[in-house]
Amino acid sequence: MLPELPLEARKIAYLGTPDIAVTPLKSLHQLGLDIAIVVTGKDKRRGRGGQTTPSPVKIESERLGLPVTHDLSSLSGLNVDLGVVVAYGHIIPESTLKQVPMVNLHFSLLPKWRGAAPVERAILAGDPFTGVCVMEVGKDLDTGGIYRKETVPLNTNKSLSAIRNDLCKKGTELLIDCFKSGFGIPLPQSGEASYANKVKPDEHRIIWSQGAEEIHRIIRLENAWTTLNGKRLQILEAKIEMAGRQEPGEIKGTLVGAGKGNLDLITVKPEGRKKISAKDWINGIRVTDDTRLGE
Repeated sequence: MLPELPLEARKIAYLGTPDIAVTPLKSLHQLGLDIAIVVTGKDKRRGRGGQTTPSPVKIESERLGLPVTHDLSSLSGLNVDLGVVVAYGHIIPESTLKQVPMVNLHFSLLPKWRGAAPVERAILAGDPFTGVCVMEVGKDLDTGGIYRKETVPLNTNKSLSAIRNDLCKKGTELLIDCFKSGFGIPLPQSGEASYANKVKPDEHRIIWSQGAEEIHRIIRLENAWTTLNGKRLQILEAKIEMAGRQEPGEIKGTLVGAGKGNLDLITVKPEGRKKISAKDWINGIRVTDDTRLGE
């Protein structure tokens, strides 16, 4: 059971890396918790110049004046009551968990979609609901007991980023409630477990023989791509249009045929160019009766 201390007496460590972990960090800081240290992923190399970019959590930590490190072993020298983990991106060793009890903000309805990409897998599976849990961190992946859980409808028109923002907002509210009202006793997970492996690059490739609904789910992950005349074309936005019949990959205006139904393209990004409206892109290319996306 986690120590139930007054807010002003709690000393915590925060572990997180991407954008989605920034809002909880800011909210816990605003709550008045003593954040003794922030552990985040290493700076990443981006672009051709070889310059490194700090993680969003590192940037926010420095703005707030919080001590930040990339070294998880730094926790061993600190007397903290609790670690809060939000999309940290690394497995936490059992030796560290013996030193510091930890809770994790996980973006699924556990035990469904344990693992690294729960929101992506829920979208690809066409789940009508997803959710968020505040859970205890144990030695096995996402198997700990649940302190708080809330279901969130999975809107079929929302992108991955928008859904993550919704879950982050709700999860932050649950975390704050845990600190204000007490974590209580975690409930064991119940139900059938499934695992959310990272989405591989090939899974973002559009296969136009698939149904329009299935393709639209891939587009909602915000990294969907296809080809035209051997060059890559990213599909950034589209909507499903079931009326009419076109061959898979066939282009008629901004409509592209799928195995069942069509996709009405809204925004695309041709290889080596900036994003552009699908209408303007179509007007700038030569489309014949034989033109097919995916070729």
